[in-house]
Amino acid sequence: MSAALQGPSAAQRHAEVRGAHRIAFVVMLAVLVLAPAVVYPVFMMKVMCFALFACAFNLLIGFGGLLSFGHAMFLGSAGYASAHAAKVWGLTPELAIAFGTGCAALLSWGAGLLAIRRQGIYFAMITLALAQMVFFFSLQAKFTGGEDGIQAVPRGKLFGLIAMDSPLVMYIVVLVVFLFGFAVIYRAVHSPFGQVLKAIRENESRAISLGYDTDRYKLLAFVLSGTLAGLAGATKALVFQLASLTDVYWTMSGEVVLMTLLGGMGTIFGPVVGAAVIITMQNYLAQLGAWVTVVQGVIFVVCVLAFRRGIVGELGHWLKKPL
Repeated sequence: MSAALQGPSAAQRHAEVRGAHRIAFVVMLAVLVLAPAVVYPVFMMKVMCFALFACAFNLLIGFGGLLSFGHAMFLGSAGYASAHAAKVWGLTPELAIAFGTGCAALLSWGAGLLAIRRQGIYFAMITLALAQMVFFFSLQAKFTGGEDGIQAVPRGKLFGLIAMDSPLVMYIVVLVVFLFGFAVIYRAVHSPFGQVLKAIRENESRAISLGYDTDRYKLLAFVLSGTLAGLAGATKALVFQLASLTDVYWTMSGEVVLMTLLGGMGTIFGPVVGAAVIITMQNYLAQLGAWVTVVQGVIFVVCVLAFRRGIVGELGHWLKKPL
């Protein structure tokens, strides 16, 4: 049988997928670079912070098959740590972000050691319980400011040289942070580590039979996901100059699930689109008050029924190129 009748080879399909990813990345980068000219920069910075948060969560659920109901603890704890380091200790922005991210990494390692011992709904409930513990700690601890949070966080000077008061400078920093986190996730997914994660997601018993230490891989995925979620939270605290209980509350964990499913679970660019849609709705429908949640619920139900793969997942299925 001729090669033409056999269809494209695996190498050709791989090249097509990489080409589609390059095009999607260029489009995303162009939108992010040009957006401040037509959209309020702070709004776009919020979108990028939550997009990184959703991408980190998607690494765990979309490629590792682990549903966490407590990812807000990494976002919020890193925000508190970053804000405290910048305001009380006077650290420069890059050191404050690094400190907050490191705290999230340490917390995710400890939480992961406990959570990965269980699967399914038990794993989800353990992460939720741990997140609630972090929430009540944040509520009672003195350095967090209780219900008031840590306010008036100084942005300082980047590397002690570049003032971060300018929205443009802050936007560039957030864009670099987002692109860095996105690149780490992309590399992890398309590495042998990512392939093992997918194997564990599809059939953990078979992965164990092939000699893989699945608990070790799941722990690494959990720590990487929590660390990048912390990177998003630490950056967000400097953008809004505020660290509050909102980012540690369980509803934030629910929002990131919604963002990921809406955009497309298990896709590279889906969480970015999902985060953009949810944040846009919250921003432009704010005058509806509590009805925003109802609108989000209706849209979520419609998407689940009509776009079961999510927005980007359905687009990739239509183009026959996973995005």
